[in-house]
Amino acid sequence: MSEIVPVPPSIGAGSPNPIVDLGAWRDHYQRVANDPDAYWLAEAARLVWRTPPTRGLDGSFYEIADGPIAWFADGVHNVHDSCVDRHAVATPDRAAIVWEGDEPGTTRTLTWAQLKDEVCRCANALEALGLQRGERAIVYMGMVPEAAIAMLAIARIGAVHSVVFGGFSAESLRDRVRDSGARLVVTQDEGRRGGRTFALKSVVDEALVGAHVPAVLVLRRTGAEVPWSPGRDVWWHDAVASASSAHEAAAMPAESPLFILYTSGSTGKPKGLLHTTGGYLTWASWTHRTVFDVRPDDVWACVADVGWVTGHSYIVYGPLANGVTTLMFESTPLYPDAGRYWDVVARHKVTAFYTAPTAIRAIAACSADFVTKYDRSTLRVLGTVGEPINADAWRWYHDVVGAGRCAVVDTWWQTETGGICIAPIAPATPTKPGAATLPLPGITPILLDNQDRPVRGPGNGRLFLTTPWPGMARTIWGDHPRFVATYFPGPPGMYLTGDGARRDADGYYWITGRVDDVINVSGHRMGTAEFEGAIASLDEVAECAVVGYPHALKGQGVYAYVVLQAGFSASAEVEAHIQAACRTLIGAHARVDLIQVVPGLPKTRSGKVMRRILRKIAEGDTSNLGDTSTLNDPTVVDAILRGAKV
Repeated sequence: MSEIVPVPPSIGAGSPNPIVDLGAWRDHYQRVANDPDAYWLAEAARLVWRTPPTRGLDGSFYEIADGPIAWFADGVHNVHDSCVDRHAVATPDRAAIVWEGDEPGTTRTLTWAQLKDEVCRCANALEALGLQRGERAIVYMGMVPEAAIAMLAIARIGAVHSVVFGGFSAESLRDRVRDSGARLVVTQDEGRRGGRTFALKSVVDEALVGAHVPAVLVLRRTGAEVPWSPGRDVWWHDAVASASSAHEAAAMPAESPLFILYTSGSTGKPKGLLHTTGGYLTWASWTHRTVFDVRPDDVWACVADVGWVTGHSYIVYGPLANGVTTLMFESTPLYPDAGRYWDVVARHKVTAFYTAPTAIRAIAACSADFVTKYDRSTLRVLGTVGEPINADAWRWYHDVVGAGRCAVVDTWWQTETGGICIAPIAPATPTKPGAATLPLPGITPILLDNQDRPVRGPGNGRLFLTTPWPGMARTIWGDHPRFVATYFPGPPGMYLTGDGARRDADGYYWITGRVDDVINVSGHRMGTAEFEGAIASLDEVAECAVVGYPHALKGQGVYAYVVLQAGFSASAEVEAHIQAACRTLIGAHARVDLIQVVPGLPKTRSGKVMRRILRKIAEGDTSNLGDTSTLNDPTVVDAILRGAKV
């Protein structure tokens, strides 16, 4: 059994969190189970409503084929009422958004009063460009405050935003414009990241060829000359700056669409997950406040991108609804060096910090001096998101960054869930390095084996959720049958997460990776995350990625792409250490068939490893590696291809 790390004694002191220990967690968990409507109506009451809801859940997973579930369906509000307007009245001069630009020390602060003015001006400008309630608008921008302003302005009108990550190609953007039926795009001339510029407006122009999109609103970020279509393209500084700061937010039923966020589909066609206003905002604000033990004077830093659901829920909607200062970060964790995050923490006095395991491992591969030379005494909570974190990276985060005094919350959730589902609660949950720990109140996980039989007690299986929660996506935009077929293909009444998990003797959940990332070697099912955790535990290894590939005898073999620490090179000794670590930490049956030492892994600009590319290379299918334009360094793929073992 893994070591248990107790909650640091200082975390619970003065906490406003109603869940401060496991006894309180059990109480709240049971209260939701007994009367979910009452529990979530009470939490929804923390928002600002024009017509407060009296209904909780309508529908069930058993009836999902007949139509989406609904939460708080008789309530009326606008998310802007809760996220901006009330704070602009209560604390107009406090910081709402702090922006840290690409170059260190390039900062900008918007108070609540200033944020409201900017959002209202933007809403008026968008309406002047023809955007109406219920219509869709694409936001294709870098990490600038105007991205959040545009999201909020679109919501204020009662329109629907679809934020597309600024690293996606013109083809990917075109697919999303067409599928959503967007009539307006908000973008910028260029983006900045890691000391480099990247095209945005020119990508939009390419994507819109042949599309009927009558208006493009363009922010000037770098001042570069960009293509221009008179009559369609409008500068932000012309349209927004001159608009009125008076604007009445639209009154929206709680089940009105708020945003469409596209995620990868197995068929190649992206799935537009639709989230609505009332349930989503209740869940985003409650999970942010509860898991991270948020307090009124916190400076919250989620260093993700608003192009992903993490940015939606934990840069924009959750923190703003809770009235805390939220930090937006334009750069990368390694620019200009591996101390960038901690420089930001020191200068802005960040109290809670949320990032991805990939970033943690990349920084941990560098000298600890990059961390320890900065003052991190304001930090109270450290979070991880996006993928399972291996135990060594968890311990480094806890010991080096947090100096052993911060709570570490490893959070599991998905675009589809809208917010965190399984995670420690900072002041309440003893943790285990690498474990997502316990489900939040309202989340009822179950593990099923390959014959759809429940796994009782400790064991491994496919992770399903059996009861609705307010923040879940309602459907796939324009294709509810696909939503049902994708997420409810198994036993009736169960949501398929697509992830595998292990439950230990303490009831803690360990996410083992996507079900399609499980490798079946001679009948032994092993998660790629297990291999990656074992390999990454070695001193010689900076990071790695593991995929399956066709094997004539075993069915599937194990292919490991390994990035070594500085000072190490490929050798028989390194390979022997990798095999020994897998045997020791997974079992005698765990052997890596092919080990390729690579200079780096193919990653998007947000740090996500593109395992799709690695699988194709391992399978020998290199004729069509798909779109690599989203990669931070496309040359890595060429280097991997040259050294491929198949």
